[in-house]
Amino acid sequence: QVQLVESGGGLVQAGGALRLSCAASGDTSRTFVMGWFRQAPGKEREFVGAIVVHSGGTNYADSLKGRFAISIDNGQNTAFLQMNGLQPGDTAIYYCARSKIAAAWYGTSSAYDSWGQGTQVTVSS
Repeated sequence: QVQLVESGGGLVQAGGALRLSCAASGDTSRTFVMGWFRQAPGKEREFVGAIVVHSGGTNYADSLKGRFAISIDNGQNTAFLQMNGLQPGDTAIYYCARSKIAAAWYGTSSAYDSWGQGTQVTVSS
C-alpha cells in the first residue's frame, strides 16, 4: 500500500507559477511511474503528465508542454509538478498518482493504483 499526499496548491494570479509536491510513503519499492492529473469543476479528470521514477523520462499532455514540468527526488520519495504561466483555465484540483506499470506513462488513468487526495489550484484573471 502506498500513501500519496499532495501539497503546494493555492491561489495565484494569471501568469504566475506554482510548484506542487507529492510525497509518497509506504511500499514505494515497486513504483514505476508517478503521474499528475487534474479535474476542473464540471469536467472529467485529465492527464497532466508522468515521470518514470528511475530514468526520469517524462511525458506531458500536448496542451501543457512547455509550461509544466515534472521532476522527482527519489531520495525523498517526492514528485514535483512545476507550473508556469498559469491561466484561469488551469484552475482545478490536481492529483498525483502512482503506477507499477509502464502504460501509466501514456496517461492511462486505470494503470494507476494509488491516488492522493488532491490539492486545489485556483488561477485568478
